[in-house]
Amino acid sequence: MATIFSKIIAGEIPSYKVAEDERFFAFLDINPLAKGHTLVVPKREVDYLFDLDDEELAAMQVFAKGVALAIQQAFPCKKVGQAVIGLEVPHAHIHLIPIQRESDMIFSNPKLQLTAEEFQAIAAAIHEQWAKNR
Repeated sequence: MATIFSKIIAGEIPSYKVAEDERFFAFLDINPLAKGHTLVVPKREVDYLFDLDDEELAAMQVFAKGVALAIQQAFPCKKVGQAVIGLEVPHAHIHLIPIQRESDMIFSNPKLQLTAEEFQAIAAAIHEQWAKNR
């Protein structure tokens, strides 16, 4: 059975896509800790990030690096934090979160409540930077 992320990649479930190539897909987290909180996933359905082979894991990190740069350009921050938790969806994914301080990465923090228009504007801003950097 396909994961929710596979359904998002296939376009069966709507998302706020920010970047995509032949192997990876990046879209906004719908329960964000900050504006620009993005998920990076492989298109190939793999449960655990460290089950990816070395080449695919390395390529995913390079893809995530480009997305992180675009996030930082669209939403100025001290750094873009990266987290891998992987318990909530059985599909490997990386969280990229613009941060000003370490505590911005605490997942029990209150999530932002954004409108569809805000999500669309955030996704467009990140995508624009990502496309410029390619």
